[in-house]
Amino acid sequence: MSSYKYDPKSLKAEEFINHEEILESLDYAKKNKDNIPLMKEILEKAKKAKGISHKEAAVLMECDDPEINRQIRELAMEIKEKFYGHRIVMFAPLYLSNYCVNGCTYCPYHHKNKHIPRIKLTQEQIRDEVIALQDMGHKRLAIESGEDPVNNPLEYILESIDTIYSIKHKNGAIRRVNVNIAATTVENYTRLKNAGIGTYILFQETYNKESYEQLHPTGPKHDYAYHTEAMDRAMEGGIDDVGLGVLFGLEGYRYELVGILMHAEHLEAAQGVGPHTISVPRICPADDIDTDDFSNAVPDEIFEKIVAVIRIAVPYTGMIISTRESQRTREHVLHLGISQISGGSRTSVGGYTEPVRDDSSAQFDVSDTRTLDEVVNWLMKMGYIPSFCTACYRAGRTGDRFMTLLKSGQIVNCCQPNALMTLKEYLEDYASPETKQIGEELIAREIRKVPNEKVRERAIQYLEELKEGKRDFRF
Repeated sequence: MSSYKYDPKSLKAEEFINHEEILESLDYAKKNKDNIPLMKEILEKAKKAKGISHKEAAVLMECDDPEINRQIRELAMEIKEKFYGHRIVMFAPLYLSNYCVNGCTYCPYHHKNKHIPRIKLTQEQIRDEVIALQDMGHKRLAIESGEDPVNNPLEYILESIDTIYSIKHKNGAIRRVNVNIAATTVENYTRLKNAGIGTYILFQETYNKESYEQLHPTGPKHDYAYHTEAMDRAMEGGIDDVGLGVLFGLEGYRYELVGILMHAEHLEAAQGVGPHTISVPRICPADDIDTDDFSNAVPDEIFEKIVAVIRIAVPYTGMIISTRESQRTREHVLHLGISQISGGSRTSVGGYTEPVRDDSSAQFDVSDTRTLDEVVNWLMKMGYIPSFCTACYRAGRTGDRFMTLLKSGQIVNCCQPNALMTLKEYLEDYASPETKQIGEELIAREIRKVPNEKVRERAIQYLEELKEGKRDFRF
């Protein structure tokens, strides 16, 4: 019998992300690294597409048998296809302010960094940034801000959300604003919910409490429990959709994999619905930050396997990859589990309206520097459907309602036509001639795959009306 306190239903961070439970899981995986029958048993369970436990995922992650690893990749691809098809949701980050009071050692925004100019966008500057994003074709943003109660109070974030939603430029509109800001109170999460946010995103950075406290030596983010318990407060505040993430490279990747899957299991157990998304960033260079200072760098091959194992473990959860990663890496992980990517991104404050300015205010280096049109073109050439859809959020299909539709398989009758109709909007309003031609051919092919005949026929009618200038149809 284990003497430590591990309880996925607990609301205490050190009980639902339990250090001893993680170590025991990793030890169990190491002892079974050559246990092929056990791995086959786990894969058989995983084929039911209902997920596997953090301990079972640790076993698969530890495996170095080429045949089992091939089966892991193939199963990840099958599960991705089953729930998400070829659809890839497009978004862009919007950095509002890089003022920050925290001392995070891996982030250039840390308060002691005197190299970077501190910038906070005015509402007029936010308006200009949003128009620039709309002119690219974006419909979904993730707003980012450093933690600073004086410069970036919640009132500033709420005002910025109102500004973003208010801007209608030509045929452009931001239809979903996701929010990535510091952990806060239940009351403040309710205010964010009332402002109409989509997903609340907060990266754990690392689940190892000792490492976490060393990496966050000063500032409110130093409080491990308050940070780790944020998603429970967000859900208590009425936010249905939350997004998890760790920054791979801060701590050993095996530890982080088990930790993030335990967090997903906790949300299912305690809140009745798991995370809407999981992000998988890797630490990369930025001003004042040398990645050589971090010895846990994750090589590409391991990174791809992490994506595959997460996809098997949490089949229903969306997975996000950013422009931190190169085109090559993004291409490799798309079919293994990724369902959302950013395109044409700038990681500096004011970067969309002043792209020629040096990126000294960037949070991290962008590896994939292509325009949104180039990313859309690339995705379609690989057979993917770039989707600008925000319909589920706007129709109230969030939280457990979204997951129920996804698990039943019925969501394809919403997602497939919505993806194609929002792609059609992009093609009509923003695409280059080559991208438009590729897209029209893709839509003509893919619309036939909508299972429900009535939905399919109505979607074909809507596509014609989009050609005539109407906008914003959705199922």
